[in-house]
Amino acid sequence: MHQAEDSRRIQRSALLAGTSAFVAWGLAPAYWKLLKTVPALEILAHRFIWTVVFLGMLLTWQRRWPEVLQNLRSRRASLFCLSSGLIMGVTWGLFIWAVIIGRVLETSLGYFMTPILNVLLGALVLRERLSSWQLASILIASAGVLFLTFGYGRFPWVAVTLCLTFGVYGLLRKQSGTRAISGVFIESIFLFPIALGYLLWLAQRGKIAFSPAHPSLFLLLVATGVVTAMPLVWFGYAARNLRLVTIGFLQYLAPTGSFFLGVFAYREPFTRQHLITFLLIWIALAIVSAEAVLRWRINVGARSAVLPEPPRVEPTI
Repeated sequence: MHQAEDSRRIQRSALLAGTSAFVAWGLAPAYWKLLKTVPALEILAHRFIWTVVFLGMLLTWQRRWPEVLQNLRSRRASLFCLSSGLIMGVTWGLFIWAVIIGRVLETSLGYFMTPILNVLLGALVLRERLSSWQLASILIASAGVLFLTFGYGRFPWVAVTLCLTFGVYGLLRKQSGTRAISGVFIESIFLFPIALGYLLWLAQRGKIAFSPAHPSLFLLLVATGVVTAMPLVWFGYAARNLRLVTIGFLQYLAPTGSFFLGVFAYREPFTRQHLITFLLIWIALAIVSAEAVLRWRINVGARSAVLPEPPRVEPTI
């Protein structure tokens, strides 16, 4: 009885943590908008530096330094973390720049497209077989991008680039074998010297925005580490205690939040071409999600027929 109550309590708290993580990622543009007077490259440099500081404290509190050192001793993990860190820098920088100049809606489109790209990358790189439904979703999403390109007269390069870089980043992270918090820390420490050197160069030229003379801006820049790391902590707890299918549906909260911010809060242009493109992307996502749920139910049914109890999944964070 008590065990069942504890299980339900953990499930509820994990669902709350997962929802909080993806909602925070979806509302992140509102935070970067507060820093619109700071150049995107300087914000990016601060994000790497304060992420290292905050995650370093978090790893100390969790006593996970042996895990970090083990990953650093692995040449494979280090090389993949270096590569994914460089890709992450491009993704973060482009996202911050796009938000500042008023292209939040396009970033939302990019992250809606990412799960579909992940399916394609799985087929091309990991040699996973594409089902007919997955192939249909890829074709529908591609049609949406082409329609926006020809109907609106401008290729959505921000959305496509974010989709590509984030998709490749996820693939590299999967190959590295590192967990989320320790992996992001290692990626960040590789780029920490470049970020610090850039800020010192700006300070030497007198062009740095980071100054105690502007306390609100000072605190916002320092807090970039917390803004980056806390959703990872929430996501880590959710990933350990929720089914992957549930996590898969929760991930759509992030681009949905950005979509509503772009359309209703920042009043970015939303034309008929945008509407049709988003509808096509959402149809493609519905197909991918339905296919994933069906496959999961088949796998669960097969395991329950053979095993008296489903195996415990090791946490990935």
